[in-house]
Amino acid sequence: MRLLSGLCWIALVLLLAGYARSSALGLDTDVSRFADLLPWPPVQLAAALCGGALLLVPLGYAVDRLLRADGRRVADGVLAAVLAYGLSLGLDLLAGDLTTLTHELPGGAGRTDPVYGHLAPVVAFMTAIGTAGMRRWRSALAVTLTLSGLSGLITGYATPLSLVLSLLLGWTTAHATRYAVGEPVGTPTEGQIGAALAACGVRPDAVLAVGSSRYLVTQHDGRPDLDVHLLDRHVQASGLLGHLWLALRLRTAPRPLGLRPLRAGLEHQTLLGHAATAAGVRTRTPVAAVELSPDAALVAYHRIDARPFAELFAECTPPTDPAEPDGVPEITPTDAELRDAWQQLALLQRRRIAHRSLSPQTVLLDAEGRVHLVGLARGEIAAGDLLLRLDVAGMLAVLAVHAGPERAVRAAIEVLGQGPVGAALPLLQPIALARDTRAALARHKKLACELRAEVQRQMPQAATEPVRLERLRPRTLITVIAGIVAGITLLQFLFSSAVNPVVVVSDADPLWLAGAMFWAAASYPVATFAFSGFVPEKLSFRSTLAAQVAGSFVKVAGPGGVGGLALNTRYLQCAGIPTAQAMSSIGVSQLFGLVLHMLQLAVFTALVGSDGTLPGTESSSLPGGWLLWLAGAAVAVVAGSIASVPSLRRRAQTLLRPLRAEVLPRLLDLAQQPGRLATGVTGQLLVSMCFVVCLYCCTRAVGVHPGFNAVAVSFLAGNAAGNVVPTPGGVGGVEGLTAGMLKATAGTDYGTAFAAVVLFRLLTFMLPVLPGWAAFSWLKRRRAI
Repeated sequence: MRLLSGLCWIALVLLLAGYARSSALGLDTDVSRFADLLPWPPVQLAAALCGGALLLVPLGYAVDRLLRADGRRVADGVLAAVLAYGLSLGLDLLAGDLTTLTHELPGGAGRTDPVYGHLAPVVAFMTAIGTAGMRRWRSALAVTLTLSGLSGLITGYATPLSLVLSLLLGWTTAHATRYAVGEPVGTPTEGQIGAALAACGVRPDAVLAVGSSRYLVTQHDGRPDLDVHLLDRHVQASGLLGHLWLALRLRTAPRPLGLRPLRAGLEHQTLLGHAATAAGVRTRTPVAAVELSPDAALVAYHRIDARPFAELFAECTPPTDPAEPDGVPEITPTDAELRDAWQQLALLQRRRIAHRSLSPQTVLLDAEGRVHLVGLARGEIAAGDLLLRLDVAGMLAVLAVHAGPERAVRAAIEVLGQGPVGAALPLLQPIALARDTRAALARHKKLACELRAEVQRQMPQAATEPVRLERLRPRTLITVIAGIVAGITLLQFLFSSAVNPVVVVSDADPLWLAGAMFWAAASYPVATFAFSGFVPEKLSFRSTLAAQVAGSFVKVAGPGGVGGLALNTRYLQCAGIPTAQAMSSIGVSQLFGLVLHMLQLAVFTALVGSDGTLPGTESSSLPGGWLLWLAGAAVAVVAGSIASVPSLRRRAQTLLRPLRAEVLPRLLDLAQQPGRLATGVTGQLLVSMCFVVCLYCCTRAVGVHPGFNAVAVSFLAGNAAGNVVPTPGGVGGVEGLTAGMLKATAGTDYGTAFAAVVLFRLLTFMLPVLPGWAAFSWLKRRRAI
């Protein structure tokens, strides 16, 4: 992150030098005038002293680090200094033409360098070694760099921008070097850990490593043993990318440890342990917290002689013996142990302490049957209601894994009451649980559903609608990235070629352009009739028209027609139509739309050869008859494969079951109203024709005279691509395919065809966004969506 920010700052300085010439030259002139007012001999003496200090400070720091046995960092610093010096020379060659970075040397001996190269190697050397915790060396470096920079400005060997560029180049090169060669993380030895604990009053007898970053410390005089957790850069970086991804997706994700300073993580972990102990919870009590170095710290806890649930108890499995209780294995926690687990969580909840990491590894049981809660490093103090409800959901899942849903829910109600347990039901989602808990539930696919059903059975009044915890879904992220890439690609093509949208509109024939605008606007009332025709209930024409216009705004946020489908479904629900009937009406509309679209494409493809070329050109390159035969043969092959292969047949039956169960009954209801059904079918056909005529007018507006059938085939194929390409509104795919189809069927060049498509998309996709937003806001104010 520091490397990227340094590169951005360097680019910003170079842009400033290239485009803000007057400001940069004015600043350089002001500095030169101020330098002329200073007495010259003292300035030369000060410059010589600064040059000496610029060499002595890094040399002295290197000797100090070598005496501390930190030769690896010194080697990294030397590498960074060499790279910084080489990069400064390379940047001098590349930026030598920027007069704002240079000026005439005193005495007319040439011009200064664009990068004041004396400072870059020193900054790179010191930064690569690291000066964290070295206050004296940091102060010495800051004073030396400040005086050296001022002397360079006063003596005329540097400009303000070249000085800033030198500091940024050295700082960025240092972080690039550290990122490339890696960070040397020195793991403390057992002796160092024992000495650090002894300084805190602990009397260590032996220090034994028992796992990654964990140690067992025995004490003199029979004192209790200690569990020591080491915090270093390895622990902070462990799983950092996964936690960052979770933080991006989940609104309630805990803050990754790698984004906290080491000392902040040490204080947070110690504070959580003391707060939980003060609340009366059985947990590991902190005994000592020690910062060993800028890169390592440790927390010592009283050792708990207990084992995790994951080691003591088997996970729930389907019963193999009819006499065995459903889903409960032979080795399970007792009811008293389940209640004790809930009592420990209740103590945390009473003090509003959120655990955040409840899993089979953090719920422990000792030999006396007492439950302990550990792993509070990611917890929070003064937690909100949502985090506390998440802990209840996590404990439900953990206990259900080892004791079954019925016993886990019953124990929770006995201790917490029905209110907190019912409030946790909407949060029983895999994404809200700890990783180990999600893995355990994933091994038993039906367990999560059984747990939710058990909570509903014991508390029928509990809310069941899941709380949306995801901030960003993977599909949404992919859609956004694809939309950005497609948009950038489209804009680059538009403005790097002769097809400029502004020029296209200004040079278009006004009469044909007005016709295109008329048919684009006419598509909305026609779409209103088409939509209303598949809904047996009576709808307000004005509100339905507003919903169709609002779809122009919604579709820019989702791929293809997904946004419009969701908006229309919500509109029908708010109109008082039950969800099942609303979705069935949308399904009938989409089914008819698909069938009619394919029929139109087939008919116009067959007719495209009759008038699909310009006079005097060769015949169309799209053989309509052969394409129809090939399409029919492909459909026959697919249908035959599905009918003959049992697995494909079962899959097809599964996919068609909603069609048979929901859409067909709705279609039978519509069949009893032939007038309304005819309105819907006719509207579907006319909507496509409105867009075809609009595209035809756009082609005529840019000076092309294609056949109507060729334009129809181009639009129908491009519109089909818009529902497949995973970009908002099919951006990129619609333009490319429609222009390519126009070139193939109408015999025009690609640039002209693309200009016509750009004009068409401007009228049907871009311009309606603002009216769509107004219609969307109007519908929201009326509570119609």
